Amino acid sequence: MLAQIAKLPLLVILMGISALAMLLPAGFGWMIGEFFEARVFLYGALLFGFLTSFLAIAMADRPRSTRPRRHLVALLGLFVLLPLMLAVPFHQAVRTTTFLNSYVEMVSALTTTGATLFDDPTRLARSVHLWRALVGWLGGLFIWVGAIAILAPMALGGFEVRARFGARRAGATFRDDRLGAGLNQITRVADISERIRAYAIRLLPVYTGLTLALWICLIIAGDGAFVALCHAMSTMATSGISPVGGPAGGGAGYAGEMVIAAFFIFAVSRLTFASDMQAGELRRLHKDPEIRMALAIVIVLPLFLFFRHWVGAFEVDEEQNLLAGIASLWGSFFTVLSFLTTTGFESSAWSDSRDWSGLQTPGLILMGLALVGGGVATTAGGAKLMRVYALYLHGLREMEKLVHPSSVGGSGTDARHMRGRGAYMAWLFFMLMSMSVALVSALLTLTGQDFESAMALTIAALTTTGPIATSAMAEPISYGALSDTAKLVLAGAMILGRLETLAIIALFSPEIWRR
Repeated sequence: MLAQIAKLPLLVILMGISALAMLLPAGFGWMIGEFFEARVFLYGALLFGFLTSFLAIAMADRPRSTRPRRHLVALLGLFVLLPLMLAVPFHQAVRTTTFLNSYVEMVSALTTTGATLFDDPTRLARSVHLWRALVGWLGGLFIWVGAIAILAPMALGGFEVRARFGARRAGATFRDDRLGAGLNQITRVADISERIRAYAIRLLPVYTGLTLALWICLIIAGDGAFVALCHAMSTMATSGISPVGGPAGGGAGYAGEMVIAAFFIFAVSRLTFASDMQAGELRRLHKDPEIRMALAIVIVLPLFLFFRHWVGAFEVDEEQNLLAGIASLWGSFFTVLSFLTTTGFESSAWSDSRDWSGLQTPGLILMGLALVGGGVATTAGGAKLMRVYALYLHGLREMEKLVHPSSVGGSGTDARHMRGRGAYMAWLFFMLMSMSVALVSALLTLTGQDFESAMALTIAALTTTGPIATSAMAEPISYGALSDTAKLVLAGAMILGRLETLAIIALFSPEIWRR
């Protein structure tokens, strides 16, 4: 039975999973007395459950292509078409919004962007908030599995930095240097459909178990069960979706923020839950370049904000400023780590951190953190720490060559490859990302946005860090106040940011369609 289901198109399988997921807000709404919303989600589960069953029966015996392009197209279709289905119960449950707003909201949730068009959380029922968080959680799971099962063998999604083109490794033979030729012999041995099934079975218990563990920890810290569940799902998916405006609106306080910060590590490096599927590549966590770079950022930047006005503030009242300084340091640490993982949660002490540092609107810092992003093959967005590390190695080697022109670079073949071909691919991605930022911001400017607002919205969408528009600006931007054209542009930018520009370009490569 499972083998037959696995042979179905990926989009049909995900439609079935989404239909089953509608039962959760339906049951929750029935328990808390939101009977209208409960009926909407129950009817949605039945409607789309039957529709998915009919599609599965009709397509069960059709032959499927084993080419990678089929799955890359399916991944694109996931973020473009699936929100149409997810928006139906959302639109019916809210009742006071347009279907376009519902679609953009679901695109934002599914891509783990977390940008909401509803500024007032009380406008949405709790079962609807749960649906938003659940869609974001599913989106995180889909991209988690898709990155390892689909993007990794095609050398996309950050894996191109370490992929060896045209080389021999572990007995595998590559044909040429084409983009997406693969990391190793995996694509020659197993169909990507089998990889998706295998890694979905492997990662789903890990993803679910971590979410449940975080949920329990947040309840112990003081959050209500509903708020704790939404925050747990949002943290694991790095969606930043919250029914109360983030951890600051919950009851867990600093203890809850510490628990959430501990779970952010799963968005920093893939090695916390899985390797990149190459034997011998698994390293100790303290030696992983992504974790080391993330630690450097979350230590240096908060300390910079902390010490910026330390001397002047300390002279006023030593005891009071010592306590305020500790709170400020924690607020900076949590918020920096949150935006680095593209979650977008603010600490309850973040306002104190801004006052302490003298930066009332540190928008450039938050946008810069989101642009750097989290780890490869995680739920985080952004440019990815591995690409930044590759450019760092290349720059370090170039400076060494200025001092010692005849020197020979060491550190092994992996390091030489990363600061050579890897740095080239990383620089190519940054150029494409810069072009994407310019294009999207220009389109938003044409819809009536000023330059600063257009830039903030663009970075929020392309890095899948929706809260930037409200946290990084002196005057918060309301997504709901945007024009319909601007909302569609943002939806497209969210999809582009989630899949990344290289993956979209790969769809237009003739080599991908020939294989």
